[in-house]
Amino acid sequence: MRPRTSRRTFHWPRHSQKGKLRRVKTITPPRDIVDAPCVYAPYCGGCKTQNLSYEAQLRAKEEQVRDLLIHVGKFSREVVQLHGVMKPIVPCDIQFHYRNKMEFSFGPQRWLPRELLHERRADDADDENENFALGLHAPGFFDKILNVDKCLLQSHPANKVLAAIQECWRDPQLGFSPYDVHSHKGFLKHLMLRSGRDVTTGQPEVMVNFVSSSYKPDLLKFLVDKVSAFPEVVSVVNNVNTSVGNTSVGEEEYTLYGKSSITETLRGLTFQISANSFFQTNTYQAEVLYKLIEDCAGVKGDGSEIVLDLFCGTGTIGLTLARRVRHVYGYEVVPQAIADACLNAKINGIQNATFIQGDLNKIDENFGKNFPKPDIVISDPNRPGMHMKLIKFLLNLKAPRIVYVSCNPATCARDLDFLCHDVAEQNTKGCYKLISLQPVDMFPHTPHIECVCLLELQ
Repeated sequence: MRPRTSRRTFHWPRHSQKGKLRRVKTITPPRDIVDAPCVYAPYCGGCKTQNLSYEAQLRAKEEQVRDLLIHVGKFSREVVQLHGVMKPIVPCDIQFHYRNKMEFSFGPQRWLPRELLHERRADDADDENENFALGLHAPGFFDKILNVDKCLLQSHPANKVLAAIQECWRDPQLGFSPYDVHSHKGFLKHLMLRSGRDVTTGQPEVMVNFVSSSYKPDLLKFLVDKVSAFPEVVSVVNNVNTSVGNTSVGEEEYTLYGKSSITETLRGLTFQISANSFFQTNTYQAEVLYKLIEDCAGVKGDGSEIVLDLFCGTGTIGLTLARRVRHVYGYEVVPQAIADACLNAKINGIQNATFIQGDLNKIDENFGKNFPKPDIVISDPNRPGMHMKLIKFLLNLKAPRIVYVSCNPATCARDLDFLCHDVAEQNTKGCYKLISLQPVDMFPHTPHIECVCLLELQ
C-alpha cells in the first residue's frame, strides 16, 4: 500500500518558476508521517523521505520495484509475486550516520526557503561573510546552497570536522572566498569528507578534501591545522579544479597532511580509498549487499570458474570473489578506478584478477577476445543502466549466470526485459530467465534502491 499523502494547499509563485509548488500548510497529518530528527529535512534535497516512518519507506520502495518489474520489465504479476521471483526488501539496520562520504559546496550566498527568510538578521546585509554558505544544494538548484552545520547521514567524526570548519572559515582575516558559479570567481569550491577505518585498530579514519579553484597551500594552512588537530583526521588533500564546472574532481591533487588515502575493510579484504575513488557509500550495508551478490553468483569454490566483472569500479565485487575462482576480469571506464583496483588486488595478495580500462558503452566486435568465456558475469552499471551494445554482447556471449546489480530499478527493469524477453524493435531475443530479484535498502531516508538480480541461461 502506498503511504497516504497529506492534503495540502499550494501557492503558485508569481515569478517565472513554472511547475514549482510550495507547501503552505499540512491540514491532515497522514498515517506514517513522523517528525524528522534533522532540522534541515524539510528543505534539503538529501533526505527526501525522512518524515516517513522507516517501515513506510520500505513498503514504498518495495512497491516501486515491483511495479517497474511488471510494467517496464514486462514480467507478469504471477511470475513476480506468486512464483517468488521478487524477494522482500532487505532493510538497513543503521538508518543514520551510515554514509562514509559527503560532499558539501561553498557559496557566496546562503539560500533560505521563503518561510525562513525572517530568520536572516537585518545586519547581515552589511556583513557579506555572514551570508557565505557551506552546505548542500537546495532541491533542483545548482546555485543555491542551504547552509548545514551537521548532517545526520555522515559519521560523527566527520560532523566534528564540518563544525570546526563552519566555526572559522568565514572570518574575513583568513581571506577565504567561496566560489560563485555565476561569476566563476572565488577560491573554495567544495568540502568532501570521507570516513574509513584503520584496519589494525578498527579506529575511525577521516579524509578531508578541500576542492579549490587554484593551488594556494599557504592560504589553506589555517584550515589544515584546524582539522588535523582531530585524531580521526589522517588525511587532508587539496583537489584543484580550475574549470568552471561544478565537479569536485580536480585536475591536480595535493596531499597537505598525513596520508593520500584512507582504508576500509569489506568481506575480509582491505581497500585503499583515495579522494576520488569509488567505494560503496554505506559500508555497513555493503557487507550485506556483497554477501547477496556472492550467494547469487553461486561460485563452486574449486577455482575453476571465470568471472567477468563489468563496471568493476575499484574492484570491490570481483576481488571478494577472486579467491574462490580461477580468474576475474574487470572492466571500468575511469582510469583512477582501475589504478585503485590494481592496488587493492596487490594489497590483498590477489594475483588472479585483471583490471582493464575501457568504455563499456562503446564496445565493438573485438570486445570479448581478451578473456575466455566467463561462467559468471557481474554487471553493476551506473544509473543509466547498460547500453544496448553491451546487452547484445551478453545475449551472444550466453554466460551461464548473470548477476545484475542495479542502483536504478527503472533501468534495471528495462535491461531485464531485453535479457529475458524477445524485443522486436531492438531485434533481440532474450535467452535468460530471471530467477530472483532482491531489493536492498542501501540509503535510508532517500528514494534510492539497490537491486541484486540473478539470471540463468535458458
